[in-house]
Amino acid sequence: QVQLVESGGGLVQAGGSLRLSCAVSGSIFSINAMGWYRQTPENHRELVAGITSGGRTNYADSVKGRFTISRDNAKITVYLQMNSLKPEDTAVYYCNIISGVMNYWGQGTQVTVSS
Repeated sequence: QVQLVESGGGLVQAGGSLRLSCAVSGSIFSINAMGWYRQTPENHRELVAGITSGGRTNYADSVKGRFTISRDNAKITVYLQMNSLKPEDTAVYYCNIISGVMNYWGQGTQVTVSS
């Protein structure tokens, strides 16, 4: 059974930084893409950043230049470095893995940015 375990969320002041990690465990054949989504207090889930197996990245316009997604293939872990955080970044952040036709989600980690 594939499990995604997220860590690194918390409370930070505006302008601060956090680093999210998502470790994948269990039997997984191959990973096509890894990404981070967030669910806002208004209950809207949006893609924050994604990275393909080839290393190509994409970001939501609202986080470009502030967030960086990366992956460690040996550890099967994806990271999200978040800098210059803003109150509007407050959300529950979810890790997502696409493997073939399978779509896996983490349990979510809360990020709260105070003004």
